[in-house]
Amino acid sequence: MANSRVEGEGERDGQHGVQSLEVGMRVLRAMVEGRRAMMLKDIAAAAGMPASKAHRYLVSLIRAGLVQQDPGTSRYDLGPFALHAGLVALDRLDRIRLGLDALAALRDRINETCALAIWSERGPVIVRWERPRRAITVNVVTGVQLNLLNSAAGQVFAAWLPRARVAPLLAEELRTLDLPPSLRRRADVDRLLEQIREEGVAALSAGYFAPGVEAAAAPVFNFKGDISMALVVVAVAGATDMGPRSAAIEALRAAAGQLSQRLGWRQPAASPEPEPSPSEPTPS
Repeated sequence: MANSRVEGEGERDGQHGVQSLEVGMRVLRAMVEGRRAMMLKDIAAAAGMPASKAHRYLVSLIRAGLVQQDPGTSRYDLGPFALHAGLVALDRLDRIRLGLDALAALRDRINETCALAIWSERGPVIVRWERPRRAITVNVVTGVQLNLLNSAAGQVFAAWLPRARVAPLLAEELRTLDLPPSLRRRADVDRLLEQIREEGVAALSAGYFAPGVEAAAAPVFNFKGDISMALVVVAVAGATDMGPRSAAIEALRAAAGQLSQRLGWRQPAASPEPEPSPSEPTPS
């Protein structure tokens, strides 16, 4: 009977988990999503618990190395073991493999030609593309080097890479490419890139990239908030709705956002309200 009772308890534990650990992770998650060293009251509010309860969990998290406290400001931040665990996780993360998985899933969802682009010193490069199940498709060449201004992926990288990094390439393309009249000055380019950042997607109408072809691309960000890759959708003009709120574009946005999250990116938090300068006393 004793053994039977122990096994039953073990099964219940396996089903329900360890509640105290889950509560502790709420505290830790609140600190991660806070994106800065935080006061006790802010951690407690974000975790949805009284400050006294949050403090007890913080004490245990400090002992485990997951949290540390600055004695001068009383603020809490992630500890050395949390940083080590994050670095190990990043080291094990294969961004291209995750990108290829997301690429195939996007193709299955919208049944259009989809491609994955990464950055090289001379601009974006297509590293993989997936063919849709259609009689008429657009083929994309793996390894092809894209320009910044006349490709959707190029515009996405130009919009989110540091300005100094893309400025020489943009200047060269403005001199050498046959661009539409609306995109022949650097001021025109800057307005376009600002619009792309606001909308989160670069879209090219038919004939802009190639005759009879429409294309769109969305950025994929890493844990630092830097652009890491671009997901691209290419379609035969008129065969698919590629409007700003179309199902294909919304699926592209969603796929890029989900892949970004898998790479550790988090939506930037709103700017915090100014806090009073006196340090908050720590409950005993």
